[in-house]
Amino acid sequence: MADAEIAGLAEIRDYLADLYRDLHRHPELSLQETRTATVLAKRLRDAGFDEVAEKVGTTGVVGVIRNGDGPVVMLRADFDALPVEEKTGLPYASTERAVASDGREVPVMHACGHDMHATCLVGAATLLARSRQEWSGTLLVVFQPAEELAVGARGMVDDGLFERFPAPRIVLGQHVAPLPAGFIGYGTGPVMASMDSLDVTLHGRGGHGSRPEATVDPVVMAANVVTRLQGVVSREVPPAESAVVTIGRLQAGTKDNIIPDRAELGINIRTYSAHTRDLVRSAIERIVRAESEASAAVSEPDLDWFGSAPVLVSEPAATETTMAAFAQHFGQQRLHTMPQVNASEDVGVFGDVLHVPTVFWFWGGLEPESTITAIREGRSDQLPSNHSPFFAPLIEPTLSTGVEALVIAARTWLDRS
Repeated sequence: MADAEIAGLAEIRDYLADLYRDLHRHPELSLQETRTATVLAKRLRDAGFDEVAEKVGTTGVVGVIRNGDGPVVMLRADFDALPVEEKTGLPYASTERAVASDGREVPVMHACGHDMHATCLVGAATLLARSRQEWSGTLLVVFQPAEELAVGARGMVDDGLFERFPAPRIVLGQHVAPLPAGFIGYGTGPVMASMDSLDVTLHGRGGHGSRPEATVDPVVMAANVVTRLQGVVSREVPPAESAVVTIGRLQAGTKDNIIPDRAELGINIRTYSAHTRDLVRSAIERIVRAESEASAAVSEPDLDWFGSAPVLVSEPAATETTMAAFAQHFGQQRLHTMPQVNASEDVGVFGDVLHVPTVFWFWGGLEPESTITAIREGRSDQLPSNHSPFFAPLIEPTLSTGVEALVIAARTWLDRS
């Protein structure tokens, strides 16, 4: 079905590998991806796209090919990096540093594979642009910023993505994962959890460390909140439901003999249903407020829910159709069903807004033989995973598999000429 496009991959493989190494060496934090966006936009223009737009939703890039009658099909990739110090030892490892939104200088790394996502989408876009005679319809290519903050997709939609550009009939996306390179993992229905983030500020009364009786200690208050929150999932969420509550940030004080006047917590939750989401959010707020009152805090705590992504649903019928095309191309032995993943992805925002299906899959990026052995021996938790300072996909066959998957998926839904 896509033989013409796939045959052209050999001609651009080195070009794409160079692009990947460049993006990996020069990562940029969410909503700071200006260099990356410029590079990606140029690659779309070089590929001959009819329309290329930058700065959509701050730093997003959109490309359009209108190729006669037929459906509008959207391919999406994210391209932001993380505040992680790279430890892969690769010759093209990142040494970049940047100033985060809170003013801190941090190391920056593509620790989640978004550089591979973007490179594969450039490759698929290039091959589809070169083979317009093989298909008809409209191809919408979206490079989305700020996935790591779960605000990038919503930002592009709010900036008029589907008013300024053709609205798709289907949204297609993928994510590189700690699976054997060359293999594809997928699920149907809910495949990734919803995500909500909360910043909490607890207000105490500071003073000298030698006179705790003259203070209200927010460090003790925060410690009690952290401990109490561990009971939300184990004691309030029904066992048949899935939820995760993580306190990923706890900051207070400047010196050992000073009791500070405030403590800050960063809390993240993952759920799969609206009911459980509401239950967990309510429980967290109740515990924070109750502990604040029990500790005689000088004022009510500040609670700021600032980031959210919906449950990612890979629409069953559309997923089965796409996976059938993958099985025909890759062989059924390279496709594997996966359990639900408690991580989150905001790609679902696009399909939810338009009420159109989303199809989302994972593909492997680790050395195949050792990874398969680790999985068989129950040591998969020892493999470098997304967000690890050691996570960097093999360039091949990861790159070729990702490009081919996007091309096959797009051609499954674009009309044949």
